[in-house]
Amino acid sequence: MAKKRSMKEWIIRMVLLLAGLTVAHLGVTLFMLTELGADPFNVMIQGLSSHLPISHGITHMSVCFLIILVLLFVDRSYIKAGTLVCMAFGGPIIDGFTILFSPLVNGTLPLTVRLVVVVAACVILAFGMTVVIQSDAGTGPNDLVAVVLSDKTDKKFGIVRVVVDVTFVVAGVLSGGIFGIGTLVCAFVVGTAAGILMPYSHRIVEAVLSHFT
Repeated sequence: MAKKRSMKEWIIRMVLLLAGLTVAHLGVTLFMLTELGADPFNVMIQGLSSHLPISHGITHMSVCFLIILVLLFVDRSYIKAGTLVCMAFGGPIIDGFTILFSPLVNGTLPLTVRLVVVVAACVILAFGMTVVIQSDAGTGPNDLVAVVLSDKTDKKFGIVRVVVDVTFVVAGVLSGGIFGIGTLVCAFVVGTAAGILMPYSHRIVEAVLSHFT
């Protein structure tokens, strides 16, 4: 029988989740500002929204809700409070970072500089995402796909994430999503970096939990 978590532990896990979410969305924002394409999930969202009478943001939220709905039937243990927190706070975090960093990172920078920013942003995104996952307080709805498949197939998360991202890219391109060289970089770097960084994120989360609980 699983040990029941105290309120204090849940609060610490949620704080870790929010910290990881903020770091991850810093990476997403920097990636988007380079104007070298959208990240794999948003390529798919762009493609879908181009065929629907609703905005990108509403399409994004609708797909996230659909993923959660499907998982409620598949295995509801993956749906936690943090999943809804990720959905609620992800957009505002990106909006805030966009205002802050748009004067520094934009499409007028040389291509080589923007590619370096994309790679750095992918690593930042991967690290933040792994902290969110290791917090065990919930996972971003789009990341749940890779988490669940990794658990159910007993395959390494990094490998599964690459496969999922490539699938998103193909689905997005076929449906008319915005695609660029940065999308390809993101599809292969984020999953790989996440696989490498996952053990380090686990140690950080466990160290924080052991210190405060």
